[in-house]
Amino acid sequence: MNLITISLCMIVKNEEDTLGRCLDTVQDLVDEINIVDTGSTDNTIEVARKYTDRVYQFDWTGNFADARNESFRHATKEYILFLDADDVLLERDRQLFKQLKETLDPAVDSVSMYYNAGMDEFGNVTLRYRRNRLVKRERNYRWYGDCHNYLSVSGHIINSDIAVTHQSPPNKTSRIGRNLSIYAAKIERGERFSPRDYFYYGNELRESGKYQDAIESYKKNLAMAEGWVDDKIYACINMADCYRYLGEFANELSSLLKSFEYGTPRPEALSRIGYNFQRAKQFQTATFWYEAAIRTQPDFNQWSFSYPAYSTWYPHLQLCVCYYYLGDLQKAWEHNEAARRYRPEDKSVLFNKKLLESKGIPFV
Repeated sequence: MNLITISLCMIVKNEEDTLGRCLDTVQDLVDEINIVDTGSTDNTIEVARKYTDRVYQFDWTGNFADARNESFRHATKEYILFLDADDVLLERDRQLFKQLKETLDPAVDSVSMYYNAGMDEFGNVTLRYRRNRLVKRERNYRWYGDCHNYLSVSGHIINSDIAVTHQSPPNKTSRIGRNLSIYAAKIERGERFSPRDYFYYGNELRESGKYQDAIESYKKNLAMAEGWVDDKIYACINMADCYRYLGEFANELSSLLKSFEYGTPRPEALSRIGYNFQRAKQFQTATFWYEAAIRTQPDFNQWSFSYPAYSTWYPHLQLCVCYYYLGDLQKAWEHNEAARRYRPEDKSVLFNKKLLESKGIPFV
């Protein structure tokens, strides 16, 4: 059996609390570990040297792509795997990765894997998307972008069901201020924004509470003919959130419906439309949209953001509320029980359960 060989390439800075945890989950799966430090002032380098002697210094340029490309430069094996210090491979994914290493056709240029970027307290994935995670070194793929950088990959790409899981420590400092400063510097230099820049800049503005500015950035993304269609779908959805935070509910609904112009309706939009009608006490209409969200499961091959809550426990929980006010207590119970399968100790779910039981539901 000829197993492929893999170089792990990482960039780190002040990651003494997470780096060892990450490497413990992957060190036996790779054939080489390359760690590029961009200016740590803690014990990150000492931790790294417990796992590898291939530790390098790189002066931070203000550009993540520069640092990631530098890490790739040190790879010597057939394939490159990249991780961040607060990423891990859970045991199921470790086993799948071992199988992949044993069976991967060397003609494959890249293997995409899920990135589970968030988890709730019950172990449900809150945010998931695909990334080209394992790439052939000889193709010399490059990273681009100052902040939300991306690896430009082409050729024979396969999608796997392996997931890399992000596990940020509770004391991790926010990246929002840092990312906004990177975009501010880009504006100061007079650099042209791509559609992708406007989308991610809008996300940073939204997360920092600058909703009107975020709306303007999303509008600039939508106004450009070029750009990834999935970014435009989520520009509409995220812009709708901004309108909701501003109390502009008619604009929220228009923005959500506009997302349909770019592709198949996403559960994230359908559930939000349901809530728009629920908030207006149009419960029957709301049920239509929530039930559509449950039926619209994310595509295995979807690369863009996916928030599984919007096709699982969240619409079930809201359907419980809607059917309660519509007087169908049995259906309310059924949907609350469906939500409870995902979130067994959720306070809202348990409140609903107790309330419905006090009314003799479920019928026996």
